[in-house]
Amino acid sequence: MDAGQGLSTSEVQSIREALAAGRKPRVVFTAAAGQIAGQVGQVIELTDPEVSDEFVVVRFGRDELPFSPADLAVAPKGAGRRVMEPKPEPEPETPPAVAAPEFVLDTPRVPAQRQEEPKVEQTEKPPARRAVKAVKPKGPAGLTVTLAYADGEWTVAAQQGSKALAKPYVVKPAEALKMVALVDVPGVQEAVEQILGTERAEAEQQAEKLRAELAEIEARLAELREAR
Repeated sequence: MDAGQGLSTSEVQSIREALAAGRKPRVVFTAAAGQIAGQVGQVIELTDPEVSDEFVVVRFGRDELPFSPADLAVAPKGAGRRVMEPKPEPEPETPPAVAAPEFVLDTPRVPAQRQEEPKVEQTEKPPARRAVKAVKPKGPAGLTVTLAYADGEWTVAAQQGSKALAKPYVVKPAEALKMVALVDVPGVQEAVEQILGTERAEAEQQAEKLRAELAEIEARLAELREAR
């Protein structure tokens, strides 16, 4: 099998189903994985791909490391077992070679020691290279502060993500004008000033009307006092 291609979407889904069934599928590292290309590991978990591109957790030797689908390919049948096959073969040949000490020294070199030691070195190097890429925390939720005008009142509200930090509460027109001045957008400032101007004119008209009514009431009261 060509180990140069990464896992496809359907292969990732097959691995997810195998994990759900309690199996640990075997995968082989591609050239994108670096020095461990061609080695075989077992998938033990699939994390959230939205948190990190390296969401395929693979057990390799004594380590459990996250990889991206491009670093892995589906291992062919029998992969990972070929390295273990030479171990039992030299053992039955050692008894007839008791008279020759040379065979006693040669047998442990091939199956056990020289094949196991390079694996330990290769599994220790990737963690230092991938530890930085594995952590990709999400940033804080966005904060929205809203200044609104409705029914003659100015209100301010604050919300972070889907959580309301402050429900709409009423502020004075002067405070609303100060907030808009911080935005430094001429169109917005003109709209606010127009609203405030309209409110000011209406308030003056209402005050003038009340003054006229108050004057009439005071005149009537004066007449009533003179009649005593």
